[in-house]
Amino acid sequence: MNNNRNTEKTPLNYAKWACDTMMKKFKAENLPPKGHFHYHQGVFLSGMEKTYELCKDEKYKEYIDSWVNSLVTPDGEILGFDSDELDDVQPGILLFRMYHETGDERYAKAIRHLIRVVKYFPKNREGGYWHKVKCKEQMWLDGLYMAGPILAMYGKYFADPECFDICAFQALLMKEKTLDEKTGLLCHAWDSLKQRPWADPLTGKSPEFWGRAIGWVPVALLDELEFMPEDFQDRQSLINMAADLLLAVEKYQDKSGLWYQVIDKGSVAGNWLETSCSCLFAAALCKAVRMGFLDHSHIQTAQKAFDGIVKRLKYHEDDLIVDGICVGTGVGDYAHYCSRPTSENDLHGTGAFLLMCTELQRVTFESAK
Repeated sequence: MNNNRNTEKTPLNYAKWACDTMMKKFKAENLPPKGHFHYHQGVFLSGMEKTYELCKDEKYKEYIDSWVNSLVTPDGEILGFDSDELDDVQPGILLFRMYHETGDERYAKAIRHLIRVVKYFPKNREGGYWHKVKCKEQMWLDGLYMAGPILAMYGKYFADPECFDICAFQALLMKEKTLDEKTGLLCHAWDSLKQRPWADPLTGKSPEFWGRAIGWVPVALLDELEFMPEDFQDRQSLINMAADLLLAVEKYQDKSGLWYQVIDKGSVAGNWLETSCSCLFAAALCKAVRMGFLDHSHIQTAQKAFDGIVKRLKYHEDDLIVDGICVGTGVGDYAHYCSRPTSENDLHGTGAFLLMCTELQRVTFESAK
């Protein structure tokens, strides 16, 4: 570890280091895209919230709250929110703790608004949510993470069991439409009209298995399962979906510990090892073990991923740099994914890193206490 930071090499300390680096770079209200209530900030700050839960350093909670309060007005209006995108619903998961701690109705009002947006979001002919209004009739794997966990949290804390039904329906429909039986992996997207340039004319599936999109799925499912009742009718189906996908993903882990951008084509020219999906897979494996859905042997896969990512980290003075992160992308062919630029310390990549670090900390250190 960098000599400029004297600390133990635990996953939690790496998480704190990543948080501190980003907090030094950005004031909370300036997190990019500035002034936009968006999943980039949401996944990063949810990782920071998990870091806070473990270390109890109030500066992290204060930073999260500052960002939320810069966009949620005193009367509960959400500024910089685009109701045409499921991506903009995801940060709503940050509002539940704030409402619980303060009792301030503006947070409840904002949460209810987000839930209404999800419940009335456009659906395809089979009842699946479009990913965005402009992505007519298309379901993307990413959408399960953007809308699922907030629904499950609302279902529990606001006594709305319909939300659990929506979560399960959307996830199981996504599995039905994107599952590749041969590999056990999920295609990035599905076009119900089978008309997009990337869509298979017979199935509507997209042609490739993009790492980060697949990574969002078990992370979302496990988050949802935390809030669903033990006797929920589709609970076991969701557990099986998460576990089966993680078992399929494990087979494609590279000797470095990471996974490839297009995860089943590591030997094909142009492909490259991608950080954010590797973090998400490791986080989900840890959480699935912690929740009792996979046996403890799978921690070895997650630890290998963590070790591989730590080896790739860079340092600048006292800053930690997470790189090799694919920037956002649409749906496309192999060349499309492999030609996407990479970034360092962007929010969804750093957020994924925090999720991995905190889940590995919980399953290897906290559970031993």
